Amino acid sequence: MIRIDNRYGTIEVSEEYFSYLIGHAASSCYGVAGMVRSGPRQGLRSILSRRSYVDDGIRVRSENDKLVVDLHISVIYGMNISAIAKSIVHKVRYTVEDATGLSVKKVNVFVDGMKPEQ
Repeated sequence: MIRIDNRYGTIEVSEEYFSYLIGHAASSCYGVAGMVRSGPRQGLRSILSRRSYVDDGIRVRSENDKLVVDLHISVIYGMNISAIAKSIVHKVRYTVEDATGLSVKKVNVFVDGMKPEQ
């Protein structure tokens, strides 16, 4: 649960909502082959169930009433990684701020793999 206190009160938004919102925005960007599981919790869960979850490769946390988003992605081989990362940062920031009204401090994009174009 992401909790942010402001002058009007407390805002609580579930991590599942952010994961769905961010995952959809990031995976719809051109050149993204998919999300990559990250962290011990997601790794253990993938071993036990063998299915994909909406929060694969996404971590959202709050710092000083602003959000920090970490994304682990796989890109299509031969694409410009810098352009893909910039596109993801802009789209995720806009999507989150537009949907929730919360400020995004930083979007970190980690490219963990490449896949051939299909």
